[in-house]
Amino acid sequence: MAKPKPRIRAPKKASKGEVIEIKTLISHPMESGQRKDRKTGEIIPRKIINAFTCTYNGQEVFKADFHPAISANPYMSFFVKVKESGEFEFTWVDDDGTTYSKKSKLTVN
Repeated sequence: MAKPKPRIRAPKKASKGEVIEIKTLISHPMESGQRKDRKTGEIIPRKIINAFTCTYNGQEVFKADFHPAISANPYMSFFVKVKESGEFEFTWVDDDGTTYSKKSKLTVN
């Protein structure tokens, strides 16, 4: 499996008090642990992203828990009201404890 690749689409600038939309996607197969390998017949081990958090200047602004029924390459869109310039940090956590992170800066006028 290729290393999961997180992608973020967030504005670089906003006005004070503006509500902005953030879109995230991570390339990940999200194996449920219920499928069998066609060649060997063995069950493919479960490996899913089970948690996602978004912080802004260190404060959690969005959180989601995922379960095996989530499709591959999970995509999310959510809104955040911004008051000051800062940095978003996005973190995805895999079943084995591996974390994938990405950051995005925002300037508030």
